[in-house]
Amino acid sequence: MRENGRVTSATRQPETPAAAVPPRLIATDLDGTLLRDDKSVSPRTVAALAAAEDAGIEVFFVTGRPARWMDVVSDHVHGHGLAICGNGAAVVDLHGGPGAHRFVKVRELARDNALDAVRLLRDAAPGTVYAVEQTYGFHQEPDYPKLHMEIPDNLMPAEDLLAAEGPGAAEPVLKILAYHPTLDPDVFLTTARLAIGDRANVTRSSPSALLEISGPGVSKASTLALCCAERGISHEEVVAFGDMPNDVEMLTWAGRSYAMGNAHPDVIAAASGRTVANNDDGVALVIERMLTERR
Repeated sequence: MRENGRVTSATRQPETPAAAVPPRLIATDLDGTLLRDDKSVSPRTVAALAAAEDAGIEVFFVTGRPARWMDVVSDHVHGHGLAICGNGAAVVDLHGGPGAHRFVKVRELARDNALDAVRLLRDAAPGTVYAVEQTYGFHQEPDYPKLHMEIPDNLMPAEDLLAAEGPGAAEPVLKILAYHPTLDPDVFLTTARLAIGDRANVTRSSPSALLEISGPGVSKASTLALCCAERGISHEEVVAFGDMPNDVEMLTWAGRSYAMGNAHPDVIAAASGRTVANNDDGVALVIERMLTERR
């Protein structure tokens, strides 16, 4: 839904015209959506993506992953090869291949906003620990659990990491990761949104109590909308796929959208349609059907 041009995450209202509009762009999440649980892209999905591009439909990977975790799909880019990473915090050109991704657009989280968010959430949910994602750096607090493959560049309190003279001070902050060891994930998300307010955008893509905090108004949906506007593509011409709360705004914004068979209940409510699970190639199934309808 859009209010005065602003993307919101309200439950989708029934629409009929969008289904009749020929798609010009496919926007798909990766983990739990395009990728199987083993993080592979199935041969069927690779073929479907290539067929869509051959039919003149652009494909955008839209993910919470940082750019350095995009190697899993770098070999499958066609056309422009752009991906939206960090829940909308960056647009990256994947054509350079692993280790050579180029940042096309960066929508950073201001350090003052990041510090406010960290302090407010610590007060609202004691025991919260943090990690900081930058364009190229990754830092975390000493008590932040080993949730990611990489070794952090620095182990310091978030307040020190985000200080004006902190490590990587010349590099943009893309998002903050906030983890709580005991809270229910959805309760933690609600608590964080109430505590942080409009100082930052808060969402989650993990089944655990791991939140992702980006700049105000920065989301998959808002960055996708910017990219589409640059191409003269309307939201009615976009088909989107997702499975977790960080996909809700994108699925609500797109003219046609599909919740995966393994999707979170909020995602099912937001999407205009539903497909089978990621392990059963739900994205490929819809693309194949969509291309057949165009003939």
